[in-house]
Amino acid sequence: MISLVNIFGVLGNIMSGLLYLSPLPTFWRIVKRRSTEEFESLPYICKLLNAYFWVYYGLIKPDSLLVATVNMFGGVVEIIFLTIFLLLAPPRMKTRTAILVAILDVGFPAAAILLTQFLLHEEVRIDVAGLLCVIFSMIAYASPLSAMKTVVTTKSVEYMPFLLSFIFFVNGGVWTIYALLTKDWFVGLPNGTGFLLGTAQLILYAIYWKPNKSSKQVFDVLEDQQQHEPLIPGGLLSNHTGEVTSSYRS
Repeated sequence: MISLVNIFGVLGNIMSGLLYLSPLPTFWRIVKRRSTEEFESLPYICKLLNAYFWVYYGLIKPDSLLVATVNMFGGVVEIIFLTIFLLLAPPRMKTRTAILVAILDVGFPAAAILLTQFLLHEEVRIDVAGLLCVIFSMIAYASPLSAMKTVVTTKSVEYMPFLLSFIFFVNGGVWTIYALLTKDWFVGLPNGTGFLLGTAQLILYAIYWKPNKSSKQVFDVLEDQQQHEPLIPGGLLSNHTGEVTSSYRS
């Protein structure tokens, strides 16, 4: 029989997957123009690092496979994004991206996982992995604050598309319920924060929305927002984290 934990875990996988895929318009533009232009690789490097630790946490924590699965998918997505970046970036950006990938996406997670796996006992290992996940996820969920500040300053939602805000809100809510059902505060803390921030975004959208944007204009705004996205967008995000950018995710 399907349990509530499984239902919300699957729903969380779907929403987090959407956050991981949110930068697709940006990378479609990069591929079409055969150039990364002024886009930054750091958001995607950090989202891949975040995905690594959530996969590790989901695999070592009993009954947490649903936490790992979506981040496995997210990790593959971020690797594809970074591969495109390394192929099409100008030489200086390509070198910097390669160095950061080697340090943040290869060296650091490998060392952290090996140390926790062989030096720590099971419960402590889970707690340390969970704490690392919380740290990186909180950074990801803090990234929409800059977009919210822009909305308040300009009194316009031009740079905060409704669809991404709504997915960010639902993703945080679904994973928060999952965390309450499983009594997992490592999942609940960052996603509860994401749910509150998503709620704040929707409130701002209701206050400042003006029906004067065509769908084409909104799509262009989404591309511009992702070009200047913070450290980790909300997949999700992205969010995403970024991919969030999710992101995140979980």
